[in-house]
Amino acid sequence: MRVYVPATVPLLAAWLEAGVVTAPTARAVTPALREWYVEGDEEELEFSALLDAATDALVLLAADPAAARRRVVLAADVDGATPEPGAGPTGDEAPSRVRPAGPVPLSAVVSVHCDEEDAEAAVAAAAQVLDAAAAGDEDALMAVGEAEDGDLLWFDAQELPDLVARLRG
Repeated sequence: MRVYVPATVPLLAAWLEAGVVTAPTARAVTPALREWYVEGDEEELEFSALLDAATDALVLLAADPAAARRRVVLAADVDGATPEPGAGPTGDEAPSRVRPAGPVPLSAVVSVHCDEEDAEAAVAAAAQVLDAAAAGDEDALMAVGEAEDGDLLWFDAQELPDLVARLRG
C-alpha cells in the first residue's frame, strides 16, 4: 500500500539519521476516499491523498516554528495501514487518513515531495491560521487554500540526503 507521510525538514533529518520513519498517521487511498471521490481514477485518488498529507504537514509546521516553512510529504510503500476516519486539520472530513502498521523503513520511501522556496510565505501564513480555518474563518480558509495551491516538487528517495542538506541551509 502506498502511504503519504507528512513531515517537516527537521523530521526528515531525524528520520534520515534513524533510518526509519516514525509517523503516527499518514494518508492513503482508502475505501472511504474511493467512496468520497467517486469519479477519480487511481492516479487522482493518490494525488488527493498526497495533497491531504501536505495539509497535515501544515499542522506539523504550526507545531514547530523553527522548521523551514515548506510542506514536505514522503511517499512510501508499506505492508499495511489501518484507516482512521475523522476530521482533518481544516475541519473537513479526512477519508484518506491511515495509521501505518509500524515504523516505515527508509528503504520503503519511493519519493519526497516538497514546496518550492517561493511558497514559503504562503505556507507560513497558512500554518499560523489552521485553528481559525478549522473553525470556519473565511480569511483563514483562504490562506490555507493559497498554500495548498502551491505545487509540490518531486524528488526521488535517493535524493533525500541532499534535499535535507539543502533545506537545512
